[in-house]
Amino acid sequence: MRKRRKKKEGGESGREEGAGGAAPSAAEAPRLRVVATPIGNLEDITLRALRVLREAELVAAEDTRRTGRLLAHYEIRKPLVSYHRFNEAKRLSGLLSLLREGKRVVLVSDAGMPGISDPGERLLRRCVEEGIVVEVVPGPSAVLAALLASGFSTTPFYFGGFLPVKAGARRSEWEAARERECTSVYFESPHRLRRSLEEAAAVLGGREVCLARELTKKFEEVLRGSAEALLSRYQEREPRGEFCLVVAGAGKAGSGRGGDSDDPPDPSLFSRAQVV
Repeated sequence: MRKRRKKKEGGESGREEGAGGAAPSAAEAPRLRVVATPIGNLEDITLRALRVLREAELVAAEDTRRTGRLLAHYEIRKPLVSYHRFNEAKRLSGLLSLLREGKRVVLVSDAGMPGISDPGERLLRRCVEEGIVVEVVPGPSAVLAALLASGFSTTPFYFGGFLPVKAGARRSEWEAARERECTSVYFESPHRLRRSLEEAAAVLGGREVCLARELTKKFEEVLRGSAEALLSRYQEREPRGEFCLVVAGAGKAGSGRGGDSDDPPDPSLFSRAQVV
């Protein structure tokens, strides 16, 4: 009698480990796959995200053209349907029907994680209410990238999404950031950036702010200083790209170490390092 062949290693073992890794079966419970996509650099997509996209029967995308370019880059051809803030309510029932039928539906946004300052929150909530499994495939995050690049305290932190459009509400948000003990992170559009920095300068004074632009892209830029100093950098040039604003907390402004002193340097550290 022939011996049984051993299970393949590598790709198959990746499916056996972790939730949602197994290939879908006819008896599988309805499941929405929520996939994080690159925020600029296409190399930042994960192997798991690529597998889930290849297994999809339908991809619901905030911008089908942008997602189409991402899929084409990795030679993935899948049906795409638009799912953005202007048609979110109209698309909801159709996507839920497909999920109940057991279709492999994947939700993506233009960049980063769907539902975080992007469409998707309504669909996720309905899936949870109906008992549809929500499988999150993590990946790039502009919020975390900006927070870490700032060098400010990281735990805890507050994320406020896009700053309000109206000046009064925006000023209130800056005042709230000024009073918070923790670091605050926001998104801002390029055409409102100067106005926002002017208001921030009036409210925050000399509080340290980090301005992160075009994260992970070719022209990535991370600037630190007061809001007034950052504003001066954009008086002579037009703001372009995608911006994150990070405000140091009132308690440990500008410190990511929580007040701890540095250990003395260890000159032998590099020599003791091991290649693994």
